[in-house]
Amino acid sequence: MRKNVLVIGAGGVGQVVVHKCAQNNKILGDIHLASRTIDKCHRIIESVHEKQALATNGTLTAHALDAMDITATANLIRQTGAQIVINVGSSFLNMSVLSACIETGAAYIDTAIHEDPRKICETPPWYANYEWKRRAECERAGVTAILGAGFDPGVVNAYAKLALDRYFERVDSIDIVDINAGSHGRFFATNFDPEINFREFTGQVWSWQNNRWTSNKMFEVSRDWQLPVVGTQRAYLTGHDEVHSLSQLLGVPNVRFWMGFSDHYINVFTVLKNLGLLSEQPLRTAEGQEVVPLKVVKAVLPDPASLAPGYAGKTCIGVLAQGEKDGRAQEVFIYNVADHKQAFDEVGSQGISYTAGVPAVAAAMLIASGEWDVRKMVNVEELAPLPFLTLLDRLGLPTRVVHQGVDSPVPGE
Repeated sequence: MRKNVLVIGAGGVGQVVVHKCAQNNKILGDIHLASRTIDKCHRIIESVHEKQALATNGTLTAHALDAMDITATANLIRQTGAQIVINVGSSFLNMSVLSACIETGAAYIDTAIHEDPRKICETPPWYANYEWKRRAECERAGVTAILGAGFDPGVVNAYAKLALDRYFERVDSIDIVDINAGSHGRFFATNFDPEINFREFTGQVWSWQNNRWTSNKMFEVSRDWQLPVVGTQRAYLTGHDEVHSLSQLLGVPNVRFWMGFSDHYINVFTVLKNLGLLSEQPLRTAEGQEVVPLKVVKAVLPDPASLAPGYAGKTCIGVLAQGEKDGRAQEVFIYNVADHKQAFDEVGSQGISYTAGVPAVAAAMLIASGEWDVRKMVNVEELAPLPFLTLLDRLGLPTRVVHQGVDSPVPGE
């Protein structure tokens, strides 16, 4: 049994994680929140107290931390007695925070793949470039490291594993579909860190097709999807973290990721990219000042956390698996629908942050109980999916399944 949680990152997802940890502090114990900007931590903690989210009296404390500093992070883990670290800071931090967890023996959870700020769209599979190189190190140290435990990656990985385990003898394709049918009312904004958001879409689009990596350009391939609740939505073939683990771990010949974008988003993105404003490479202005264009764009866009109060509508994120069972063609769609306003009313966040943050807390609770405390590095699809999905249902992200024309909760939950 593990107790006491250190949450690193005080953005929109961090807010969700802290609220959900507070709601479950009987299981998780003390809660500590760390960020370079401690004022953000204090605001999140204040919001927890305003909503009376703590299930029982307990520690809820803010800390200033540069999580790129491995020594400082390891010292904070020891100081707080944290046995579980939830990293929802920038994906540039992953390897540093993981190093601190290996040094101290704390369990590690993140929600997105590691990135080098100087590189975009590296050679696939992306997990092999950083995280998977440290598998042996985690196992030697007996450290549980759960990679990509957000929604996508994360919950969709569990959906894919559930589909393989329960509905098929052979799976030919996995298509992950991510639709945000909500509206924040701003001229232009991103739903999470603009720097990370844009980096996803400025390089090649890697998908796994016919057992090999296939490259396309962003917005080159689209498809209309008929989905529960949100209706017909256009989504574009996009590169994404979970393609790089599912393709290597589940033995499925086709794994693709599709994300919905409005025409307005595409137009603004295209102008910014064509002007060079999405470049991650530094340049020098006429006045001699060095700037990174992408960081300037991030600075002028709304903070994703600020979108929450006016956000309306729903998200639909799911996995369509197709293959064969009993000699017949078979397909199943496993999905969740989340509501932006409900997320705001409960934890003060918008729905995108909610879907990313709640699963990380579910993973922490399963580590705390011992069920997912595997003492090695794993992706979510390497773990039993049903305990995770059952817990998510209780935490506010219910799973539904469309199978043979019937839309129902997951049987056996």
